[in-house]
Amino acid sequence: MGFRSRGWRVVAAYALVAAGTQVLWLTYAPIDTASARHYGVSKEAIGWLAEIFPLLYVVLALPAGRLLDRNFRPVLAGGGALVAVGGLLRLGGPTFAWALAGQTAVAVAQPVVLNAVGKLAADYLPERERPAGIAVGAGAGFAGMLVALLLGPTLGGHGQIERLLIVEAAIAVACALALGLALRAPAPGELGELSGEEPLRPADAPPPVAGVKRGAVGELWALPEMRTMAGLVFVGFGVFIALTTWLQTLLEPAGVSEQGAGALLAGMLVTGMIGCAVLPPLLARRGAEPAFMRVAVLTAAAGPLLLGLLTATPIRAVVIVAMGFVLLPALPVVLTAAERLAGVAAAGTAGAIVWLAGNLGGLVVALVVQALVHHPLPAFLAMAAIALPALPLASRFPASRPSGSL
Repeated sequence: MGFRSRGWRVVAAYALVAAGTQVLWLTYAPIDTASARHYGVSKEAIGWLAEIFPLLYVVLALPAGRLLDRNFRPVLAGGGALVAVGGLLRLGGPTFAWALAGQTAVAVAQPVVLNAVGKLAADYLPERERPAGIAVGAGAGFAGMLVALLLGPTLGGHGQIERLLIVEAAIAVACALALGLALRAPAPGELGELSGEEPLRPADAPPPVAGVKRGAVGELWALPEMRTMAGLVFVGFGVFIALTTWLQTLLEPAGVSEQGAGALLAGMLVTGMIGCAVLPPLLARRGAEPAFMRVAVLTAAAGPLLLGLLTATPIRAVVIVAMGFVLLPALPVVLTAAERLAGVAAAGTAGAIVWLAGNLGGLVVALVVQALVHHPLPAFLAMAAIALPALPLASRFPASRPSGSL
């Protein structure tokens, strides 16, 4: 029991840093008008303080994954420290340059932090507990988004940006210190304490990638299962990012205010976190991941379709929170399958591929919706059209071996 409790302490510390990273990412998003006045720039410039994150993720995802696979604990601790540095940099002065410098530091750290979730679970938790560990780590990111949506107007409203930045810097530093302390001791996996368990792979799945070498990305991408996961995350995360980016603008013609859209997004994140807590471990025990992924794809297609066709706000609220409950848990389900497929040695690179696909999907789908943003029905229909072709991929999703099977 000793190594298990130690492993969960590390997972908890990691979850704090993952949440803190997302808090800093979305600092300015819910208060973009007040932030623009504070720094004396346009709202478009403030938008770059968030948009720099997916752009840098696309560039840095794979290098970050390789670094994690080669030297996991120091690299992850360094990523947490860089998040704290970014939070402190934003306190350098009341100018946009300091804000951009801080956001850039956090954006560089984000691929390291988020890519680590699969390898962290593989190194610190027994096999049967890894789906829950990955769900906690991935769900923490959604919790951070929710905290950012709440903290921004609460602490940063009415021009009190400096107060918000001080609180968030303190959060980032405290989380980084907690993770650094938790990572000091070798992982149970490094000591061989987890080595007695067989990975839960389908009988016909290829063996895990044996080690970390120059061609690890190519080896993983050559696996049909890896490409299936990437395609599903591209669609699911793409629809989620497009909704979070443009929901208020799309619902504005129906009279939904910024506050109302923020409440809908908060509801989506809350139900998504509940789904992350409940669904991934349950699906892994039953080997039901392919069926769930089919439901997720259908939800990604039907949800926007209903949002476009049904204009009553209460009905749209039900649709949005239902989408959160299904779509957000799909990410830890995919990350768990990627870790299972890659094995411990290449779990960081596998996570990088998944997150890279998700961020690419976010950029592409958000840009498609941006082109149609002043025409809500075509924009919603475009999201549905992008999601539906992923249904055949869901049928090929690799399932874990149900508990109790031989």
